[in-house]
Amino acid sequence: MKKTLPVILIIVVLIITASVVIGVKRTKVVDWEESFDEKSNKPYGVSVLYKELPKLFKDYKVRTVYHQPSSYLSANSEDGYGEHVAQGNYIIIGNSDYLEDDSIDELLSFVDAGNTLFLSDYYFPQKLHDTLEVSVKYIDNEKDSISFLSLKHLNIPAITLDRNVSDQYFSDFDSINHSVLGFSKIDYKHPNFLQVPFGDGTIYLHLEPKIFTNYHLLKEDRYQYIEGALSYLPDNNVYFDSYTKIQTGYDGDVEQESNLGWFLEQLSFRWAWFTAIVFGILFMIFNAKRRQRIIKIVKPLQNTTVAFVKTVSNLYFDTKDHKNLIDKKITYFLEKIRRDLNLNTDVLDEQFTEKLATKTGKKLDDIKKLVNYINLMRSKNEFFEENLIKLNRHIEAFYTK
Repeated sequence: MKKTLPVILIIVVLIITASVVIGVKRTKVVDWEESFDEKSNKPYGVSVLYKELPKLFKDYKVRTVYHQPSSYLSANSEDGYGEHVAQGNYIIIGNSDYLEDDSIDELLSFVDAGNTLFLSDYYFPQKLHDTLEVSVKYIDNEKDSISFLSLKHLNIPAITLDRNVSDQYFSDFDSINHSVLGFSKIDYKHPNFLQVPFGDGTIYLHLEPKIFTNYHLLKEDRYQYIEGALSYLPDNNVYFDSYTKIQTGYDGDVEQESNLGWFLEQLSFRWAWFTAIVFGILFMIFNAKRRQRIIKIVKPLQNTTVAFVKTVSNLYFDTKDHKNLIDKKITYFLEKIRRDLNLNTDVLDEQFTEKLATKTGKKLDDIKKLVNYINLMRSKNEFFEENLIKLNRHIEAFYTK
C-alpha cells in the first residue's frame, strides 16, 4: 500500500491540474459546416434570417415546416385535415436534395394555385431541372475565393462574397419566359437568380444559399442584397422549410448543445463534477487492489484485416481528414466501375451517366444525383463531415437500389 500511495497522489494531482487548465482556458473552434439550420448561431446557420422574417413579412404568419412538402401541403389543403389552407411563400434555403418526386409535384401544385416558391441551393433535384427546363454549371474562383453578387433591377450595389470556392450559374433556361433577376459575376453573363412563372404562381430559383447565412447577413452591407432578393416575394404568409435540418444521421447532425455544458460553465458545479471523477477513480483503484487479479484468457490469432481497415478509417475520421476520405471513396468507387463495368471514368459527363445507368439498370435520376455530387466534391477545396456523409449515402444507395 505504501508503494502505491505516491502513484495515487500523482494521479490525483494530474487530474486536478487538468481540470484547472480546462476550466481556465477553452479553445473555441469555429464550425464552418453549411447546416442552413434556423436554430444555429454558427456562421453558416440561418438563425438571424429566420428571426428577421417576421419583420420582413409584417402582419403575416411565419410557420416552420418540419415535414416533407408532400405531406404538409396535402394536409393543409382545401380537402386536407390540417388547421388551415396553405397559401403564401414557401422558402427553402439549402439541402434541397431531400425533395422526392411527390414533394416536387406538391410544391408545383402549390405554385400553380397562385402561390410562390423561393428555392436557394447550389443545385436542385433533377425533376425540377427537367420541369422548369433549366441547367446549372459552376465556375471555380481562382483568386482568393471571392464572388460578386448583384441584383439586376434593384438599385443595390454589387456585394462581395468571401470563402466561396466556386460560382454556380444558369447555363441554359427559357430566356423568353424566365426573367433574370441577378448575377454571380461582375460581367453580367452568369445569371444565378431566376424568376420562373408557373401556372398562376411564381418560382424563384437562386444559386447561392450561403449569402443567407449568419456570417454574410451580419457582415458589412450584404444584408441589402438579402432584403432585395426577398423583396420579390409578395406580402403573404411564409412557410420556412426545416425538414432537412432535423434529419440527424441523414444529411448531417443538427447543431446540439450538451446538457452538461451549462453545468461545466458554473464554477461550483464544475468542481463538484471533477471531484466526483477523482473519487470515482480512487474507488476503482482501491477496489481493484482488494480483488484477485483476473486470469487472462489467451485467444488464438484472428484475421484482423477488417479491424485494421476500420482502425485506419476511424483514424481519418477522428482527425477530421474529410478530404482524404472523400478522395479515397471516390477513387475506390470509380475503380470498381472501371473494373466491373468496363467504363471509362476520366470524364464524368452526361454520356458517362447514361452509360452507367444503362449498364446497371438503375434510375437515371439517381445516377445523375450521384455523378453530380462526385463532380461537386472534386471542385471543392473545403470539406466537412456533412459532405462525407452525403457522399457515403449516395454511394450506398447506388449499391442497394
